[in-house]
Amino acid sequence: MAFEESQLTATLLTSVVAAVFGSLQIGYHTGNVNSPARIIEEFFNSTWKSRKNESMPDHSLTFLWSLSVSIKDFGALLGSLGVKCLADSYGRKNAILIANALSITGACLMFSSKMAESFEVLIVGRLVFGLFCGLVMSLNPLYIQGVSPINLRGAFATLNQVSFASGILLGMVVGLETVLGTDKYWALMLSLSLIPALLQYMILPFCPESPRYLFINRCKEKEAEAALTRLRRNSEKVMQEMEEMREEASHSEAGITVGEFFIKKRYRQPIILVLIINLGSQLSGFNAIINYSTKMFVKARFEEATYLTLGVGAINVAFTIVSFFLVERAGRRKLLLTGFLSVSVCNLLMTITDSMLDIAPDIRSIQVLVMFLLIAAYELGPGPISWFIAAELFDQPARPIAMAFTSMLNWGGKFLLALLFPPLLKLCGAYVYLIFMFVALIAFIYTMFRLPETKGRTFDDIAAEFRGAEGIPLHNKTTFNTFS
Repeated sequence: MAFEESQLTATLLTSVVAAVFGSLQIGYHTGNVNSPARIIEEFFNSTWKSRKNESMPDHSLTFLWSLSVSIKDFGALLGSLGVKCLADSYGRKNAILIANALSITGACLMFSSKMAESFEVLIVGRLVFGLFCGLVMSLNPLYIQGVSPINLRGAFATLNQVSFASGILLGMVVGLETVLGTDKYWALMLSLSLIPALLQYMILPFCPESPRYLFINRCKEKEAEAALTRLRRNSEKVMQEMEEMREEASHSEAGITVGEFFIKKRYRQPIILVLIINLGSQLSGFNAIINYSTKMFVKARFEEATYLTLGVGAINVAFTIVSFFLVERAGRRKLLLTGFLSVSVCNLLMTITDSMLDIAPDIRSIQVLVMFLLIAAYELGPGPISWFIAAELFDQPARPIAMAFTSMLNWGGKFLLALLFPPLLKLCGAYVYLIFMFVALIAFIYTMFRLPETKGRTFDDIAAEFRGAEGIPLHNKTTFNTFS
């Protein structure tokens, strides 16, 4: 990237980094519960025994642990419902700061659960943290895209996923029994997300609000220009973007209700695109590997299953970084198409290798390679782009609702997969990956024929393709619906 041409400034970089401290926390609490699961389950059992003078029944212990893990995703589903209210009422930046209080509350509850000898406090803590997850994974792209110039918009939005993936890897490492995943320190481990949460409170309040929010939502032109001046440090760029916002504002309505969002014809095709891209992403098999990779490696008779899981986390981070550098060069369409098609092929190979493990044990090394390739393909396009594509397809009034919809689809998909994958695996065996293959293929086909390229285009230019139309054109100014 030519940073001189892209107008990267210290204020812009600080604003983006301060925002993605939120996704780092979410990633951390996604990756830190797998390794110390046995130790925390023992805490559940000992707490129960101190109250009832008997051990907790196995089925109750399994249920409570499953609830503890999945309730974060359920909380995120609920949190998604508050995105529009917070974003429009308090602004993008202030909404992130308000949501951050939920993270601190959740982390404090999880930390105090051991001292309180109450597994209920731990579960409530993860629920409260889940509310934070549902808000922040939508608020971050809204804020980041609102402060970023066109030629860095996709890259900085992808940085949110880089931070999330880095948090997962950090959580995996810290959760190891050789680090803090021990009987003595597991509660401390769960509280470490307080560090990035407090850093966000120290930095983000001094960053500018989204100029687009100030201008279009609040009609505060002078404040928007002042914020843009801090972010760009280039009067020519400021004037150019102010004119672009005036143009977008002239085509924007005062406000959109949830009912109008789902009824208006101009939003019909973007809604379908967001639905298929996000469900195609979440139900493509990636989350199954992230959640159950250790068990998969144990099944394949790998002695160091935990450390292979760290390999999954490392690949996850590496390819979000690759996507960060490619998204403004290759474009969103090409990365999504490549990712969905590659994920489909990897799921087919997973079916073949998993079904042959019993008769050809040596094939387990190939299966590990396929798992790593699936993670790489997912993070190359579907993973990061699914979280921010809605912010580019919708106009300013509809954008918060669209991002809330995105968050609900993503967290709903994660929650659904967490519930359904174990019974589906028992029912279908190795053929469960064929379901993921077909989901990814459907997403590939629909994306190929319906998604316009958004790279390097203004929000108003993208919205014009849908405005007043019955359906989306199969082409746009820069590309036809192929890989090119």
